[in-house]
Amino acid sequence: MANKRQLALGVFLTRHGHHPGAWRQPGSAKSGRPDFNYWADLVRTAERGKLDTAFFADFAGQSGDSTKGIERRHAFLDFEPLTLTAALASITSRIGLVATVNTNFEQPYALARRFASIDHISGGRIGWNIVSSLADGAAKSFGLDQPLSHSERYERASEFVDVARALWDSWEDDAFEHADAESGIYLDANDVHPVRHEGKHFRISTVLDTARPIQGHPVFVQAGNSEVGREFAAKYAEMIYAAAQFIEEAQRFYADVKGRMAKHGRDLDTLKVMPGLSFAIGSSLQEAQDKFAALESAVDFSGELNLMGHDVSAYPLDGPLPDLPEPENGKGRWRQLTALARRENLTIRQLFLRFNAVRGHRVAIGTPGDIADQIQDWFERDAADGFNLIPPLLPSSLTEFVDLVVPELQRRGLFRTEYEGTTLRAHLNLPRPQIARSAETPAQRILVPAS
Repeated sequence: MANKRQLALGVFLTRHGHHPGAWRQPGSAKSGRPDFNYWADLVRTAERGKLDTAFFADFAGQSGDSTKGIERRHAFLDFEPLTLTAALASITSRIGLVATVNTNFEQPYALARRFASIDHISGGRIGWNIVSSLADGAAKSFGLDQPLSHSERYERASEFVDVARALWDSWEDDAFEHADAESGIYLDANDVHPVRHEGKHFRISTVLDTARPIQGHPVFVQAGNSEVGREFAAKYAEMIYAAAQFIEEAQRFYADVKGRMAKHGRDLDTLKVMPGLSFAIGSSLQEAQDKFAALESAVDFSGELNLMGHDVSAYPLDGPLPDLPEPENGKGRWRQLTALARRENLTIRQLFLRFNAVRGHRVAIGTPGDIADQIQDWFERDAADGFNLIPPLLPSSLTEFVDLVVPELQRRGLFRTEYEGTTLRAHLNLPRPQIARSAETPAQRILVPAS
């Protein structure tokens, strides 16, 4: 390729599209009933476009008292993400599959074996979006009477990842490839590394009952924007799903997180910062603007109006955002939202359309060349290593991007014309983690070598 550094592109897939007006548009899925073929077609389209990843979020749990306004809520996802990625692995061959799994509702051993299994099933294409948020509805759904604080959840997530990583390292890569039927020796005992850990949140003594993943461990993805979230990303994440509407904001985030990596002994190229990108594509700027306007005109303001966990429906829709307490979840995004509202003096209606409808992400509107220009600008000015696409309307927005914008990026030498390698790590040019040997490294402090 002409560019030494390669653009990364993923797509965040939902049932109807990301814009809240999408489900009411012609061409949107007319049912929220689970339909695997729908998801299969979307991922095949993304794979046809040579995208790095298909990303699946999870918003687990609604408490029994959270059904207010439920009649106006459209389906966001209709399958549990990890289950869905396992099925999608069987009908794709190259695209990476990123599943969101929340560390508050899992145990390291059970999750490590599921991820290892899917990595083998997919041929090394699974990624883990590590989430530690905890909405009230989710806490009630899982029976958590005393939820952890924001910092405590990240502390638990950190220990969780360390234990999971040790579990994936409990077998050498080739441990099961040298069975000797004649001698009766199935494997070398030196190839197993029992995990014995006693920490604040987890106590475990075991060996994972699944071979080491093809990728060593899943690609770690993270989306936190708070101070503790950025530090967690600098230590663990290999891809960040970031949010920024302006290039200056994106550049500051990029420099901040990358600047924290050295103290964790990490190379800058081992982390891909990928802001979300919404878009509307037309043969002219006017056509693209009309498409996006149709989505905005379909937004329903008559029921509950949720801004990052706050129902603001009791306030004047065309009045300013009132002073509201910072939520326990999404602290970084809330600060972005309030800063935008104050800086541009936006009403609640304007703020909802500018920020909430696209969850704080950049919106690119124009011709395929216009969209490619904005992507190239952010990529070349150290605001992004790539983008996680958030198509406003599915399936049409994704198809348009693949058929119209991807070829333009390829012509500019910014994006691949064919996949190179077969694993997600290969697509992203990320190193395959080696089994830690030194007792001085954080991952190995919890290990006791086999005697």
